[in-house]
Amino acid sequence: MKLILTQEVPGLGAAGDVVEVKDGYGRNYLMPRGFAISWTKGGQKQIDDIRRARQTREFADLDAAREVKTRLESKPVTMAAKAGDTGRLFGAVTAADIASAVTAAGGPAIDKRRIEVGAPIKSVGSHSVTVRLHPEVAANVRLEIVPT
Repeated sequence: MKLILTQEVPGLGAAGDVVEVKDGYGRNYLMPRGFAISWTKGGQKQIDDIRRARQTREFADLDAAREVKTRLESKPVTMAAKAGDTGRLFGAVTAADIASAVTAAGGPAIDKRRIEVGAPIKSVGSHSVTVRLHPEVAANVRLEIVPT
């Protein structure tokens, strides 16, 4: 089955790529979740639109991504969250929360889809998250969660 990816899928491709996958994977996983659309000859316009949008979100080149990586890794990002007496948060910290905290701390505007949180962050303290800035560059950001 030939599909056009609408979002980045780890291990498969980036938004705007045309990929060949097994029928069940495409029909039962990628398409219902909105990760892909069916490929058609007229879909080239959609591919161009997706790639143009992706280029505006991505950093221009590898050097710019490395510069942003050094800025992000240089200092920890502090974020306040509601927590109980034991240090457990009321809810979890999401990728959108992390993106807004990085921007508030003076960092660059980061797309929340580029932030990878290993396990859900549900406690006060120091945590590490990965930000994929470029296909070849990933920054490890130290996140300090403080109770409010």
